[in-house]
Amino acid sequence: MAETLFAWLHVQGWGEFWWVVVGLGGQLLFTARFLVQWIASERAGRSIIPMAFWYFSIGGGIILLAYAIYRKDPVFILGQLTGVFIYLRNLWLIRGEKRNA
Repeated sequence: MAETLFAWLHVQGWGEFWWVVVGLGGQLLFTARFLVQWIASERAGRSIIPMAFWYFSIGGGIILLAYAIYRKDPVFILGQLTGVFIYLRNLWLIRGEKRNA
């Protein structure tokens, strides 16, 4: 059974299998952020981005960055590193806006 699963996922053992699970977890967080944004926008009747979107973005970005580092994929690493910086910056701007209000 495990051999069939490893072949299907193109992994060579349990260590790589668990990294694929980590990568899928990060991807699920990214999917959750879009669902949160879509539901919030539908309820408001306009496009909005709730705080949860940014927290899911950071969580998914950090997990996918770890996965990309494990896979030694420079394109994926650069993309996720840039994304995490942007998500943190957005939270910082939102916090500053609330402090000034």
